[in-house]
Amino acid sequence: MTFADAYQAFLEYHLARRSGERLRRLREGHGHAEKAFLELVWWPAFRTFRGLHPEYEVFDYDGRRRFLDFAYLDDHVKLALEIDGYGPHVTELSRWQFANQLRRQNQLVLDGWAVLRFSYDDVQEHPRMCQQVLQVFMGRRRWGERQEGLSFRERAILTMALHLGRPLTPGDVCRHLEIERHLSYRLLGQLRRKGYLEPVRGRQRIRAYRLAPWVP
Repeated sequence: MTFADAYQAFLEYHLARRSGERLRRLREGHGHAEKAFLELVWWPAFRTFRGLHPEYEVFDYDGRRRFLDFAYLDDHVKLALEIDGYGPHVTELSRWQFANQLRRQNQLVLDGWAVLRFSYDDVQEHPRMCQQVLQVFMGRRRWGERQEGLSFRERAILTMALHLGRPLTPGDVCRHLEIERHLSYRLLGQLRRKGYLEPVRGRQRIRAYRLAPWVP
């Protein structure tokens, strides 16, 4: 599936399930910066929007509603994502507004959220760096102490396998990590020997891998 098709389905899914202020906010608040984040960062990193919620409603310490640019939710992760542009709304903040923003972020953390913020400039100019931040975060949150002994590339492969929804091939790893094919075979073999992956055999040889049953 292409990004354009997946993005259209993603928006239609959430629009159909919103009403009132939540629907208005999605229609008006989800703009160019948010779409750029999905296209340049999230989609290349995970190839799925499963678990991701645009313009997600939360409540402040004083009971007021506010909306996160995105929330990612699953059994292991509760992640708030914000895309910050550098414009008048930033440079002209009053002292009270600046302090209020910090209080709001602190409240999210106290409520059990992890928070990642990306500048719009980094999304546009350094998307691969943003992808790596997300992949490392997801790997650490999901694997916990079991990640000891796993390299960054190995964690990235496991995170991709979790989101892919089908067996993982060496070609997937090559494209995702931008590495040579022989290195993708080596990394997949290492993860198999460590017990994280198991082979899916073709007629004569291993053609793909899936997560081992114990992996959550």
